[in-house]
Amino acid sequence: MTVYVDPAVWPFGRMLMCHMWADTLDELLGMADRIGVQRKWIQGHPTLSLPQARKASWVHFDISKAKRALAVSAGAVETDQFGGLEWQARRQIASTDPAIVLIGEARLARVMEARRARETQGSLL
Repeated sequence: MTVYVDPAVWPFGRMLMCHMWADTLDELLGMADRIGVQRKWIQGHPTLSLPQARKASWVHFDISKAKRALAVSAGAVETDQFGGLEWQARRQIASTDPAIVLIGEARLARVMEARRARETQGSLL
């Protein structure tokens, strides 16, 4: 089981934020506690039982670059900007619902294509 962070490239005011997510809710909340991120900032909590939880399509925290560095020091795995989408796609592919598997496979194919396009752009510079 793992905690992940993508690059800090998402603007929020004058800050650059990143996403932090994990294979399990316990791991995610444990890392948030470890690096000093308040649980009230969770997004997409599956039960939305936390009244302050923001709606999102997946369970994660938006964290600052400084908190990202702390998470990486505490063992979080760094991904590229497509890491969250890939993680979601692989979870869908692992589903037992054939319709969800197809959605995950299509999503994963788009992620891989975006990565290839990005690599091609980089090699042209």
